[in-house]
Amino acid sequence: MHDLRVVVRPPFAFRLPALSGMDGLLRVREGVVRRLVCDPAGRPAVVRAAHAGADVLISARADQLETARWGVERLRFALGVDEDLRAFHERFRHDPLIGPALRADRGWRPPRRPAVFEAFAWAVCEQLIEFQRAAAIQRRLVARWGHSHAGLRDAPPAAALARAAPAELQSCDLAAARAVALRRAAGHFAAGRATPRRLAAVPGIGSWTLAITALLGEGRADAVPAGDLHLRKLVGRVRSGGDPRARAGQEEVLAFFDPYAPYGGLAALVTMRLGLTTARPPRAPAPAGTRWSARRRDPSRPG
Repeated sequence: MHDLRVVVRPPFAFRLPALSGMDGLLRVREGVVRRLVCDPAGRPAVVRAAHAGADVLISARADQLETARWGVERLRFALGVDEDLRAFHERFRHDPLIGPALRADRGWRPPRRPAVFEAFAWAVCEQLIEFQRAAAIQRRLVARWGHSHAGLRDAPPAAALARAAPAELQSCDLAAARAVALRRAAGHFAAGRATPRRLAAVPGIGSWTLAITALLGEGRADAVPAGDLHLRKLVGRVRSGGDPRARAGQEEVLAFFDPYAPYGGLAALVTMRLGLTTARPPRAPAPAGTRWSARRRDPSRPG
């Protein structure tokens, strides 16, 4: 058995998640984050993270040292502990829409997944349904096909879902069309051919699912899930001057978040965290090229 410990100094303000995940995978107790992750060969690693002053202590325990190293790297990615969001915060901390949230929680990181397929499969579960119901579906999938080790569970591997019958997936409360789509896409992941083009060709897999996968599974800060209903409501409300019934199209959503490039996906996540409960509609971001945006734009960007 190998125990690997790594001390990380975050390059920018950082905080660990305070609550356990609703899917039952990420556990948080007394400030310690725990999770089971399995490497591509299915070998388990129990990974942990905790604050240690200004540093973050990340550890992994596994039978093989290579698996422990893989687990540490995957947890570092999922937590975003190495990500420097200073430019994002400096550029948008006074933004009329997301600025208040950035100033209130500088240590926030997007809720990434340690594996791309996990982000994809969970996005399929969350299509067009309320989050609590989606989390219940995810827990059923984990209980039936996920790895179990040391009292923890990992998400189901692609190969397991690719072998499952659509009826078995439906028994977890997945709609019939989503069950077929998830099974077919899982086959692409299991065979190592899950390109965006192939996944987009699967009926039932649209731009929202692919954007969430890129954002939370690959760490692409520019991926805007423009089909998200919350974003369509938000942009529609802003564009209409406050009409709660207004809905924006995907192109309108993409245009709305264009001033946040190359952080459009992060900005979209922040607005999704804010919710749509305010009595007055928030103001739109300043368009690129204005005096406001030029004064606070990322100096590393050309032009």
